[in-house]
Amino acid sequence: MGKATLLVLDGFGVGAMADCRETKPEDIHASTYAHLQETVGLNLPTLMKMGLGKIVNNEGEAIAAYGKSKLAHHGADTFMGHQELMGSKPGKPAKRLMKDVGQQIADGLIANGYHVEELIEGKPILLVDGAVVVGDNLESALGNIINMTADLTQISFEAATKMAAVVRKHVDTSRVIVFGNESVPLTDIVAAAEEGKPGQWGINAPKTGVYGEGYQVLHLGYGVTFEKQFAYLAEQAGKPVYRIGKTADVIQAQGFANPVVHTPELLSIYKKMYNEAEEDAVFLVNVQETDLAGHKEDPSWYKEVLETVDHFLAEFLPTLAEHDLLIVTADHGNDPTCGHSQHTREHTPILVYGKQVQPVCLGVRDTMADIAATLSDFTGVQTPEFGTSFLPELTGK
Repeated sequence: MGKATLLVLDGFGVGAMADCRETKPEDIHASTYAHLQETVGLNLPTLMKMGLGKIVNNEGEAIAAYGKSKLAHHGADTFMGHQELMGSKPGKPAKRLMKDVGQQIADGLIANGYHVEELIEGKPILLVDGAVVVGDNLESALGNIINMTADLTQISFEAATKMAAVVRKHVDTSRVIVFGNESVPLTDIVAAAEEGKPGQWGINAPKTGVYGEGYQVLHLGYGVTFEKQFAYLAEQAGKPVYRIGKTADVIQAQGFANPVVHTPELLSIYKKMYNEAEEDAVFLVNVQETDLAGHKEDPSWYKEVLETVDHFLAEFLPTLAEHDLLIVTADHGNDPTCGHSQHTREHTPILVYGKQVQPVCLGVRDTMADIAATLSDFTGVQTPEFGTSFLPELTGK
């Protein structure tokens, strides 16, 4: 085998899913690619040459295999999208606020030997062992996430993650996120406690300064078993796994990780590491600025990031070795023109390039986990819990 890359253009959707009318009606007209093309025009000759035109309007050429995928996870979520891409079968989470689940979280922690008290009397926000604050996430959609902000001068990150595992067992929200920074003490965390929307209490994480150098984070998804995912299985089989960009935060593995955001820097790091890596290395790369541009509802920035990636691919594709594999995809949509600043529930593109890859149509996949199964098949490692490999379609074998 050669090197394998999964390149995720975060939020680059190619048209609303049919179930939006029932599940996410605000997204029924979302179409990230099409609306960017209409509003600012896109110059993506490399992606179009690979087969993007075939995906979006069944036109043009294709030097890569091409298709698109439905989202099997509920809603449109970066973390759950990446768990699906790694081969997890998503569960159906619920939306909960601490005012609804705080007591059951406290009971679960106390039963496991932790000391729990109210951070602010009468408010649904908890202080555990004098070191970790448990509250609502104030940055994401209401009720999606429970945050655990740790003072890492008083508790190790490893101990904080064990505490988070207990919380995860007692709540069915999409995510529990535990994070901290040794430069941010409890006094700064407490000073950032506030009410978001009515009844929503948590820590204003940006206000604490936690996201600077030294930031540590672990996302625990509902129904997610890391040990059954492609990244874990690849490392268990001795494959080096490199996580560059947002994948460093949302995919769990032990190898190289750099959560770089700026796209030119990200692509430069990827190229350098790729050229230096072993022949059986795996690269999991996320271009986050497309998603950030979607949240900002800024089509011009979105266009700039996509065209930066396209220019990079024009120079990079010819350097791939005979048996290397590159999969370009997304994790959900984020249409900057659809009237809201949240993710959009859209199909994701699939473009698969390699000198041994046949430029075939892969159709519409039922789940993005098919990508994990394909990567497992390509690298010769154990199959993840969910997904069907399309490697035979790529090779004709």
